Amino acid sequence: MSQIPEGLSYTEEHEYLQETDDPSVFTVGITDYAQGELGDVVYVELPEPGDFFQSMEIFGTIEAVKAVSDLYSPVGGEIVEVNEELEDDPALVNTDPYGEGWMIRLRVDDPLEVEALLDASGYADHIGE
Repeated sequence: MSQIPEGLSYTEEHEYLQETDDPSVFTVGITDYAQGELGDVVYVELPEPGDFFQSMEIFGTIEAVKAVSDLYSPVGGEIVEVNEELEDDPALVNTDPYGEGWMIRLRVDDPLEVEALLDASGYADHIGE
C-alpha cells in the first residue's frame, strides 16, 4: 500500500504539491505510488530556476529502468528552486519521495489552482487504495 500523506495536494498524474514556509511557494515531486510503479529511478531531467510553466504543462522527465515518464506541473508558476541532489542520486525519488526526493519548488501564480487539486482521500480513491 502506498504512502499518501495528509495535508498535501495531488494530481491525477501522480505529482504532489507540499506547502513551504512561504505561502506562495510549493514543493513538487511524484507520489510514492508513482515511484513504485516506475521502479528504480536512474535519471531525472528538471527545468532551470526562473522557468515558467502553466498548469499541467510538462516541466521535465523521469527515467526509470522500466520507462521514461513526463513530469507535469500541478499548477502554473515560476520555478524558484530545483533539487540538485537528484542529479547525483536520482534514487532519492524512490527512497524518500515526500522528503529528499522532491523535484522543484514553484511560486504559484493562482492559489485557486491549488484548491482544485485532489486531497489525500481523493488521490487514494483515484489510485484505488
